[in-house]
Amino acid sequence: MNNIRQSDGWHCLNRRAAGAVLALAVTLFLAATASPSQAQTYRKLHAFHGPDGAVPYGGLLRDPGGNLYGTTEYGGDFGNGTVFRLGKSGKLTVLHSFAGSPTDGAFPRATLIRDSAGYLYGTTSEGGTSNLGTVFRVDTSGNESVLHSFAGGSGDGAYPYARVVRDSAGNLYGTTYSGGSANCTTEFGPGCGTVYRVDAAGVETVLHAFTGGAEGSNPYGGVLVAATGDLYGTADLGGNLTCPGHGESGCGTLFKLDPAGTYTVLHTFHGGMDGATPLGDLIRDAAGNLYGTTAVGGSQGAIGSGTIYRLGAGGKITVLHRFVGFDGYCPVGSLLRDSAGNLYGTTWAGGAQDWGVVFKLGKNGTFSVLHEFDGRGEGGGAQSGLVADAGNNLYGTTTDSAAHNNYGTVFEIIP
Repeated sequence: MNNIRQSDGWHCLNRRAAGAVLALAVTLFLAATASPSQAQTYRKLHAFHGPDGAVPYGGLLRDPGGNLYGTTEYGGDFGNGTVFRLGKSGKLTVLHSFAGSPTDGAFPRATLIRDSAGYLYGTTSEGGTSNLGTVFRVDTSGNESVLHSFAGGSGDGAYPYARVVRDSAGNLYGTTYSGGSANCTTEFGPGCGTVYRVDAAGVETVLHAFTGGAEGSNPYGGVLVAATGDLYGTADLGGNLTCPGHGESGCGTLFKLDPAGTYTVLHTFHGGMDGATPLGDLIRDAAGNLYGTTAVGGSQGAIGSGTIYRLGAGGKITVLHRFVGFDGYCPVGSLLRDSAGNLYGTTWAGGAQDWGVVFKLGKNGTFSVLHEFDGRGEGGGAQSGLVADAGNNLYGTTTDSAAHNNYGTVFEIIP
C-alpha cells in the first residue's frame, strides 16, 4: 500500500514535477547554510500492519489520562478503516472497524474530538446509506452510532474529509468537499461543498452551500467555532480564477460564516507569495488572529512548497514562513500553537529524505526542523497536525512508508 501517493498528496502531486526541480535547486544552494535540526528524541510508538489499521491519515486526540485516539483510513476487520486507542503502555486497541455502506461509514480521514463524557465524534469520507460519508459517535465501550449519512445532491453535502467541532450546546459543525446546490463538478462528484451542523438530536442542517467563483469552493479543512458563534474556515479552490501554477480553478479562500448565515470572504489566495490550496484547519489566538497553512505556493512565478500564514483581526494577511523544500514541502495538516505563541506542524514531503518533517516556528519567527522522517521504519508522509502533553512532548501520525508491511506509524517527539 502506498496510499499517500494516491491520497491527498494529489493536491501537491499535481505540482510536484515542476516543484521538485525548484526544490532540488534551492536545497542544493541552501543546504550548506541551513540550520541543523534541533536535538530532539524521536520515538515510534506504534507501526500499523493492516488488521490493526492502515494509513492513520487524521491526527491524534489525547485524553487527560494520556491515552491517544485516532482513526486509520484503511485496515481493520473490513478494510474500511478503524477507530483506535493507544494506551500509555503502548498497547493499541481497535475500538471500531468500519463495515461500510449502507449501514456504516468507511475510510475516515479526520481527527477525532471528545466530549466531557468520553464520547468520540468523527467523520468518514465514504460509507453510509448513499456511500457519500457519515458523521459518527463512538461511546466509551467502543459502540459506534451513525449520526448522519450524507445524501449529496442539492439538499445535502457529500464526502466530509474534515473533522467536526462541537459547541457548548452539543451541536457538531463541519464541511463536505462536494455536494450542495451549486453546479460545480470535480473528480469527487457534483457540487461545490457545504458547511453543515448536526444538532444534539442528530438532525443535520446545511448552513451554507458554496457557489464557487469568488467565494471559493470545495472546503477540505473543517471550521473553527468562535465564542460569538461565527464559523471560520478555508476553501480549497475558487477565489482568484487565474491561479499561477495551479491546475484547478482558483487558489482558495479564507471565509467567515456568521450565525445568521452571512458568508464573508476574508482573504483570497493568489498562488504567489501568499500561497495556494489551504487544506488544514485554522487555529485562533486570544487576540482573534487566525493561523493556517497553504499546501503549495509561496514563491513568486513558481509553484512553491507552501506557506504558514496569519490573518490579523483587521483582515491583513502576513506570511510567517515560506517552505523551500529542504525545510519541508506541502504542509497539509493543521498547526499547533503553544502558550508561548510558538507554532508546530508537519509537512507531507521535503527534508533530507523527502519524506517530510516536523517543524517549529518560534514566536520570534525562527524556523526549526525538529525531525526529518526517513520513510522506512519510522514512516513518513505526515498529513495531520500534532498534539502535545504537559511536558511539551509532541505526538502525531505518518501515513506512508517504503518499508514492507508498514502502513503508517504513531510517533512521539521529545524535546
